[in-house]
Amino acid sequence: MAVEAVIWDFGGVFTTSPFEAFNRYEAAHGLPRDFIRRINATDPDANAWALFERAEIDANGFDAKFLEESTAAGHAVRGRDVLPLLSGDVRPAMVEALRICKARFKVGCITNNMVQGHGPSMAANREGAHRAADIMVLFDAVIESSKAGVRKPDPRIYQMMCELLAVEPKACVYLDDLGVNCKPAAQLGMTAIKVVSEAQALDELSVATGLQFPRAVTEGAPA
Repeated sequence: MAVEAVIWDFGGVFTTSPFEAFNRYEAAHGLPRDFIRRINATDPDANAWALFERAEIDANGFDAKFLEESTAAGHAVRGRDVLPLLSGDVRPAMVEALRICKARFKVGCITNNMVQGHGPSMAANREGAHRAADIMVLFDAVIESSKAGVRKPDPRIYQMMCELLAVEPKACVYLDDLGVNCKPAAQLGMTAIKVVSEAQALDELSVATGLQFPRAVTEGAPA
């Protein structure tokens, strides 16, 4: 089936990965590498991260529950110290790819975020935050977990996007920096691309869509 839509994750795709910030925090505080990521991956449907992204707890609830979970795992880390680590720098190459795709296909965004402002609008500085907001308006449809009450990797959220865009999953390409989020997309029939780097993702996106992205863009030059 021909491609009709390209669906994107936001954080870690259009912005640099929060995992980099997690690792810097861990190194600075004497924590095991990937400790925060491991906490977030434990009991992924009912942990502090999942509850917050579905807006089932507020920031204070997240702070307390994450502290409880991290303490049980051997190192006390407050949730309020983790939230600022979600900020990232906008990747101009991916933004240009979105514009190129939008000229040919329907485009959508599925993002797991937090209602208290820690979501797709969050960037490393004020200029970055404005740029992120500018990116969001380019999409034909956006689904935010904190508003939808469902989060990736629940297959329902991908099906919801297909309904909004009026496309079949097999006609979609999906990009996400997490393999666990790519898996259900692929199982539904989407062409899933795990974003490891801008160049790698854009190369795979070019193959999937037949579109050509400028060489300078794939090398990370400003859009």
